[in-house]
Amino acid sequence: MFNLNLVSSAIAPIATIARLDNSVTSATTNSIKPWLIFSASAFLVSIPVFVQAPLVRLYPTISLLSTIPWFVLSLILIFRPKTQLWGDLLLGFAGCWLAGSIYWGWFRWEPILHLPIESIGLPFAIWCLGKSWGKVGGYFYLGSLLGTAITDLYFYLTGLMPYWRQVMHAEPELAMPIFQSAIGQIETPWGIGCALVLIAVLLTVGLLSLRGTQLHWRAFSGAVLSTLLVDGLFWLAASAA
Repeated sequence: MFNLNLVSSAIAPIATIARLDNSVTSATTNSIKPWLIFSASAFLVSIPVFVQAPLVRLYPTISLLSTIPWFVLSLILIFRPKTQLWGDLLLGFAGCWLAGSIYWGWFRWEPILHLPIESIGLPFAIWCLGKSWGKVGGYFYLGSLLGTAITDLYFYLTGLMPYWRQVMHAEPELAMPIFQSAIGQIETPWGIGCALVLIAVLLTVGLLSLRGTQLHWRAFSGAVLSTLLVDGLFWLAASAA
């Protein structure tokens, strides 16, 4: 006669092992995800610098219209449970792309308008955070905006705004001498001192938020700390030329 008890006793250890495997896999995924969010945030901050900047200079309208696919893709991902997190992050990036397209496409000659235009998505981000929705994207946007504000503050403090205007009006092949003059302005006791203070601020904010266990803090930290990397690469490129 078929013994059900014997079969169940044979299957029980296998089922237990399967549950343990799933638990380990889930724990591993949960431990990796915060770093994936951090890395993705840092990567997304660099895209406007290396991809959008040349695109918007040559084809500002195309850059502006390309915001639509970013928004559409982010919404598609948000409404799918398995990709909701990445759609959330992409929505914050789409807001950054929109602001960047508007400013660098039509207003880049006036540095005083940079931060106000980059803040165009701030009301929406605050509204989302108030509703406890879209936290990852919202904090990514806020981190990116903070990095922009700190960088702009440095330009104001060190008197680099005239060089900004000159570079924006100059042809690309004539911009490097202006960069060299700007580097001379930076390599002064005041310029170096301001840089050290603002770098310390970004490092402190970025590293403190990195200690947070929530995913939105990792997105915020990635956006803030990557600002240091992007600004550092820009300074090295201008210095080496």
